[in-house]
Amino acid sequence: MSIKTRKPPLKETVGAQYVCFNTPDENGQWTETFEESVEKTEVVKSVKVTENTGTTDVYASGKIYDTDTRQPSTNIEVEVVAFPADTLAKARGDEVTKNGLILSGGKSIRPFFAYGKVVKNKDGSERYDWYPKCKLTANTDDAATGEETFSVQTDTVTIVAYPFDAKENIKVSLDSSMKAFPEGLTEEKFFSKPILKDDDLTTAVAG
Repeated sequence: MSIKTRKPPLKETVGAQYVCFNTPDENGQWTETFEESVEKTEVVKSVKVTENTGTTDVYASGKIYDTDTRQPSTNIEVEVVAFPADTLAKARGDEVTKNGLILSGGKSIRPFFAYGKVVKNKDGSERYDWYPKCKLTANTDDAATGEETFSVQTDTVTIVAYPFDAKENIKVSLDSSMKAFPEGLTEEKFFSKPILKDDDLTTAVAG
C-alpha cells in the first residue's frame, strides 16, 4: 500500500454572492421552481457558515449501538459593504408601495430564496456553493459618522438554509480543484440558475 502526499489549496478570498427568489406553490411553500432572474453582487467582506448539527447516541445492551446525526439547518452570516435595498426589502417580506415606500415590521411572510457564493483559492481554483432553500432571519443597519480617514461601514445579513430534498440535503457544492469538475463549466454557468441535482448541472454546463 502506497502513501500519497497531497497539498490542498489555501483559501484566498470570498468572491461574489448570488440570490434567486423561489416561486412558491399556492400555499406559499417552497418548490423546485425559481424566478428567471439571478442577482449577482460583489459586496461580500466575509461569510461565516455554521452547521446546526445534533447527535443522538442510541443505547442497547448497556453500550452505544448506533449514533444518529442530523443537520436540520445551516446558519449563514454574510458581512457586506452594501446590499441592494429592493432585494433586502423583498427578502424581509416588506411591503413596497408603488411610490417606493418600504413598510417594515408588520405581519409579513418572508419568501424563500436560493443563496450562492464563491470561494477562491490561492492556486486559482474555486468552489461554488448553492443553498437552494433559504430565508433571511436578520439584518443589521448600522451607520457611523464620517471622519477624516475613510472607514468602511459594513452590515451583516443572517440567512438560514434548510433541507431541500428527500435526503435532507442543504447545500450543493462544486470545487474546481477536484478531478471530477465538469469541463467547460464556469462561474457564470453554475450560477445561471439554482442547481439542485445532477441534471441541473448538466444543463448548466451545456448552456
